[in-house]
Amino acid sequence: MNALIDRRYVKMNGLGNEILVVDLRGSTARVSAEDARALARRPETRFDQLMALHDPRTPGTAAFMRILNADGSEVSACGNGTRCVAALLARDTGAREIALETAAGLLNCVVESGGVTVDMGRPRFGWAEIPLSEEFADTRAIELQIGPIDAPLIHSPSVANVGNPHAIFWVDDLDVVDLSRAGPLLENHPMFPERANISLARVTSREALTLKVWERGAGLTLACGTAACAAAVSAARTRRTGRDVTVTLPGGPLRIVWRDDDHILMTGPATFEHEGRLTAEMFPRAA
Repeated sequence: MNALIDRRYVKMNGLGNEILVVDLRGSTARVSAEDARALARRPETRFDQLMALHDPRTPGTAAFMRILNADGSEVSACGNGTRCVAALLARDTGAREIALETAAGLLNCVVESGGVTVDMGRPRFGWAEIPLSEEFADTRAIELQIGPIDAPLIHSPSVANVGNPHAIFWVDDLDVVDLSRAGPLLENHPMFPERANISLARVTSREALTLKVWERGAGLTLACGTAACAAAVSAARTRRTGRDVTVTLPGGPLRIVWRDDDHILMTGPATFEHEGRLTAEMFPRAA
């Protein structure tokens, strides 16, 4: 029998980014790639990212989080999912300051009436840290393009790692390419040995960006917290904006502050939808 049966799940969203939280604390159960794909196919548990909560590994943290995409692949960071988990644990315990841990490190969260703030840590810009398959001394703009070589539609993205790899193409029109078609090609481009999240970003002022995201392992999404962080720090790094910006995604806005100590603070909402228990019928090989 599948060890996940009768475990609690909570369906949430962060700006429309669909999040499924599965609480496995107190057990040795783990969500497999097959389990994740099965849950992602069901209407009541459909998700962009699944946040599996395990017993803490580090004293002072509330949980260790494994993060799986809808295709079953595992990633190290999910900003919207982290906000959702923090909001859930705040609701359950009454705590307002919550520390969580992922494969990418510790994440400190503050839950307030106006939203959840997550310290997303420090961005990484080195070509091997992102990682890229080729060496670039300056990752503010790398050689990559879509379209004719003499008149590309998008080109020279900024790249960064905010827990996972991101490429940000600067555009005047978010519809300059069909991201549902270009996204999969760029996500799986040989330049990105671990695949990448692909964003189209338009600067609207020194304090604001608009963003459209193809998310690695999930596809087009209404919101991606780490993409908003990567776009914000890349915009500041290329002097397109300041270090305190509002990033507006199809699902709504996030405030991103890149502090002088190099930490990124992301603030945004977390919304509860429904909760229940996992059942045998949710898994194709449960019995």
